[in-house]
Amino acid sequence: MVMHVGEIPPYFGQWETPGLIGAIITGACAAEDDPAWAASGAESPQDYARWADHLCGVACLRMALAARGITPPRARDLAKMLTRYGAYVEEADGFIRGLIYAPAITWLAETHAMPAEIILGRAAEDIPPLLVDGGLFIASVHPAIRRPAEPAPGKGGHLVLVFGAEDNALRLHNPSGHDAASQADVRVPIADFARFFAGRGIWLPGAPLALRA
Repeated sequence: MVMHVGEIPPYFGQWETPGLIGAIITGACAAEDDPAWAASGAESPQDYARWADHLCGVACLRMALAARGITPPRARDLAKMLTRYGAYVEEADGFIRGLIYAPAITWLAETHAMPAEIILGRAAEDIPPLLVDGGLFIASVHPAIRRPAEPAPGKGGHLVLVFGAEDNALRLHNPSGHDAASQADVRVPIADFARFFAGRGIWLPGAPLALRA
C-alpha cells in the first residue's frame, strides 16, 4: 500500500547490515565481511564491496519506491538496471560514476510510471514545499552530514532521502549513517542542512490526499 502522508518510509542503507555501516566507513570492518552481502544481489563479496560505496542513490530510490507501495529490487539488481539506462557508468579505469539523475528519472518513468524532476539551484529553505502531499526529495549533500552539528567539509557527493519537514528541520533517511541515530528519520535543522546541501537533487512529487490509497 502507498505510504500515507506523515508516515516514515522504510529505511535501506548502502550496505545490507545497518549496524555495520559505521565500522565499514571507518575501515574497522571490510564490506566483504558483511554477512548479509548476498541479500544485495551481488555476485560475490568483492562485487558487493566495490558497488556498495556508490549506491547511496540506489538506496534512496529503493526507499522512494517502497514509500509508493512498490517492492524495490535488490540493491545490486537495481544498480544493474540503472546501469543499462546510463544512470551508472563504469569508466575504463574501473571508477563507477553515478547516480546520474536524468537516466534515473527515465527509469522511474518507464518502469513505474513515476513522475520525477531534476531540481537545480535551490536553497535548503526551498525544500519543505517539495514535500507536500507526500512528496520526496533525493538531495545531494556532503557525506559528512551524518554529523550535522560539525563543520561541513563541502557540499554534494552523497544522496539522502528527505521526506518531511517540521520545526525548521528536515526529516531524512541517510543511507550511510554511521549509527542508528544518523540513519533513519534523522532530523536536521534546515540551517545545518544548508551547509552540506549542493542545491540539487531529484524531486518525486506527492499526490493529492484524495488520490492516495
